[in-house]
Amino acid sequence: MKVTDMTKGNELKLIILFSLPLMLGNIFQQLYTVCDTIIVSRHLGVKALAAIGCCDWLTWMGIAVVTGLAQGFSIPVSHAFGTHDKSNVQKCISALVVNAIISTVVLLAIIYPLLPRILVLLKTPADIMDRALAYTHVIYIGLFATMFYNALASILRAFGNSKTPLHAMIIASICNVGLDVLFVMGLEWGIIGAGVATVIAQILAGCFCLYHVLKLKEYMPNSICRDLSYYMNQFRLGIPMALQNVLIAIGGMVLTSAVNRYGTYFLAGFTAMNKLYGVLEISAVSYGYAMVTYTGQNYGAKRYDRIKSGVKKVVLLSLATSILISIILWFFGPLFLSCFISNTSQGAKEAMTYGLTFLRCLTIFLPILYMLHAYRSTIQGLSNAFIPMVSGLFELLMRISGALVLPIFFGKSGLYPVEVLAWVGAVVILIPNYYHMERNFQNVSENS
Repeated sequence: MKVTDMTKGNELKLIILFSLPLMLGNIFQQLYTVCDTIIVSRHLGVKALAAIGCCDWLTWMGIAVVTGLAQGFSIPVSHAFGTHDKSNVQKCISALVVNAIISTVVLLAIIYPLLPRILVLLKTPADIMDRALAYTHVIYIGLFATMFYNALASILRAFGNSKTPLHAMIIASICNVGLDVLFVMGLEWGIIGAGVATVIAQILAGCFCLYHVLKLKEYMPNSICRDLSYYMNQFRLGIPMALQNVLIAIGGMVLTSAVNRYGTYFLAGFTAMNKLYGVLEISAVSYGYAMVTYTGQNYGAKRYDRIKSGVKKVVLLSLATSILISIILWFFGPLFLSCFISNTSQGAKEAMTYGLTFLRCLTIFLPILYMLHAYRSTIQGLSNAFIPMVSGLFELLMRISGALVLPIFFGKSGLYPVEVLAWVGAVVILIPNYYHMERNFQNVSENS
């Protein structure tokens, strides 16, 4: 199986070639998320759409915690690969597998019993509570499948392989769409069917990645790592990344709670916009994953000059991409939103108006989100998970402040810019801290 050494060669070319398969993979991942929503909305109606929407941030939190842990656990793998130390890589992979299993069991044991209470705290409308809870239960039980895929995909990315996760996601997306049609429309399982389809798709993606990970025979561990320092080092990186996502999710749930106060149709418009949110940041997330691997390998190899050059190029690339996406979504936003909101549904026109206003507010300031991902991922690749976690805290504070304070003065209109304020809160922490770290590169280079 092909691996990529990112400590050599043209920085921008490496980042783009690594990012493109991730973008395609994210597009397919968004495809099956979008298909879930379209099938549920058009077959079950606006209230079913709102039921998924009111638990969006709650389900995202579980998935994001698992993803953050997997990504954090894999950073030492990329460092070890950058130094070409096979024994070290084997120990890192062994520790990653054990940590992935333990952390998923603990997470589910803590949060699963609390799900009904959390939905009540979110002020979920009574007429959609049962469906929202059922969907949330399915997604959380499926976190084992989510970790299965993400842990294996993160190992592959640490080796510079972004194509195999893409192929896994293509397979998963096709299967998910077919299962959506079968479970929701054929067997009439409702939104539970959409959740089950997603979980099965994740299992299939994980199995595909496992097959390819096992091909890395020279890096595969022969026994369980017995060195506690490997486990602690991975948790040192994984837990702050998971907590960072928890903070973001808590802020999102507070925002959802504020949105819920303004009725089902306002919530439906917000939900439709949220489904396009993933499309907004597809490239940003992909560049971010690329920078974690690129920075991680070069940090392990002590190629600080390449890190500085790579960051400059990915920032320019991110700005150009975000501006292009903003222009497209500004003009074609109504067309995209109409995929989620059927004109025949009650309240559809009202929901469309709300959704479009949310969407256009985000597109104007999209470059801020792209800077957030570029700098956060670079800092994570430098084995610093603390600063990104602090940025998540500031993101939380801005999101909560905006959701609670702005509606007092502006009513429901005050909720439109809340997400942008959260991005700003994160960026003002990330950018100055990265350049402080960059100055330290120079000191290290001069002293070595």
